[in-house]
Amino acid sequence: MNRQQLIEQIRIKQSFLCVGLDTELSKIPEHLLEEDDPIYRFNKAIIEATAPYCVAYKINLAFYEQYGIAGWQSMEKTLEAIPKNCFVIADAKRGDIGNTSKMYAKAFFETYNYDAITVSPYMGHDSVGPFLEYKDKFTIVLGLTSNAGSNDFQMLETTEGKVYESVLKKIATWGTPDNLMFVIGATKAEKFAEIRKILPDHFLLVPGVGEQGGSLEEVAKNGINKDCGLLVNSSRGIIYASSGLDFNEAAGEEAKKLQEEMKGYLKG
Repeated sequence: MNRQQLIEQIRIKQSFLCVGLDTELSKIPEHLLEEDDPIYRFNKAIIEATAPYCVAYKINLAFYEQYGIAGWQSMEKTLEAIPKNCFVIADAKRGDIGNTSKMYAKAFFETYNYDAITVSPYMGHDSVGPFLEYKDKFTIVLGLTSNAGSNDFQMLETTEGKVYESVLKKIATWGTPDNLMFVIGATKAEKFAEIRKILPDHFLLVPGVGEQGGSLEEVAKNGINKDCGLLVNSSRGIIYASSGLDFNEAAGEEAKKLQEEMKGYLKG
């Protein structure tokens, strides 16, 4: 899915919601544990319930890799269950020397056909560049994250401003809004106005709304641009809205609430 197709889906659904599939066996309803593939069964039901209200899904690879081959198989089947009109993100946080990144890019963009992948920029251009070579694919670079440890490095002062600001400015020159996005945590909502001065046109993937306490209102007020420019992710707040037989219905209701709120911000 390219940028214009994503923008069109945001317009059609009046939503910029991304549902995070951070699926853990210990948290899904007990009755699903009797299934041959409980992770896939859970994900499929969540996808069917939330697809009318979201434009993207983010699959956090760590939650699948922990189960070895069975986890990868669950991930593959989950990918097949996601509607073709939804943007699909591999939350893999890859990033290594050039030839290794080239293999990561091939795996996620060719073998699995994800639309986007999250990437760590710490090793510099040769670790990010191979992902940017793919047409109609997005590299989503970690910019300013929502975790407490972001203060360890990202917020350090340099002669050119904070480290994360230097990262955003530098990496923005490596690609375009057609193939680059950035992760900006919702718990850093007060920074969005400043970030938009650096990145006026890029899409921002925004985790941290919901369980982590980020404010959708603040993110929208300071982060929306002429094309919307936001994908706000909610994982636990949606997929674990209920642990009962109604888990999928509850997830759909939570997604619908966020979509309705987003609709107001898009009109505003």
